[in-house]
Amino acid sequence: MKGSLFLIPVPLGSSDFESVIPQSVIETTKKLRIFIVEELRSARRYLRLIDKEFPIDNCIFFILNEHTPAGEISDYLNPALGGSDIGLLSEAGLPCLADPGSGIVAIAHTLGIRVIPLPGPSSIILALISSGMNGQNFTFNGYLPAKPSERISKIRDIEKRASEGTAQIFMETPYRNQKILESLLEICRNDTRLCIATDITLPQESIRTMRISEWKKQIPELKDKLAVFVLQ
Repeated sequence: MKGSLFLIPVPLGSSDFESVIPQSVIETTKKLRIFIVEELRSARRYLRLIDKEFPIDNCIFFILNEHTPAGEISDYLNPALGGSDIGLLSEAGLPCLADPGSGIVAIAHTLGIRVIPLPGPSSIILALISSGMNGQNFTFNGYLPAKPSERISKIRDIEKRASEGTAQIFMETPYRNQKILESLLEICRNDTRLCIATDITLPQESIRTMRISEWKKQIPELKDKLAVFVLQ
């Protein structure tokens, strides 16, 4: 029989994993010895966090990130074809959301390998459901363009779609959060609603939805925070 591909969530930046990761998921993760990971060091650190005695030296790790040659990815699933279970380990939150794992999941389906998603935190979904915006019709836009001209064009496009009733979710790297906020306040209409959700599930979590006109009166400091934005 073929093994399965488990999609393993991790905390959103906190070492208090037991508050956001179900015990059943932790126990499943502890049983695995083959992992597909984005970054080896953080994967090893997480496994040792959930179990100080985790036998890392007896594990196999495959690296899957933007530098992985496309021709090598399918080989990562060979152990599953031979009957061994594999864990796809996210860097933060759930695999395959703002994460490079979707390609290997697609290959698993073509090979007839069972894909098993394990429950855990997603900053994207948690931001949406706490924003007060449309949870039945939404779009996740990922990261907005870094070039100013392209970013302006993208913001105008997603605001237009937001005004038609589709909640628009996007995110940015922590060091560019403030620039994105400045662009939103400059480009968007005053009556457009914006939710800024930062450091979700962490002690310093902040989630607030206001109109652009209100945000202009009290601009938050977002640099170095883990932020998700929702526009409608």
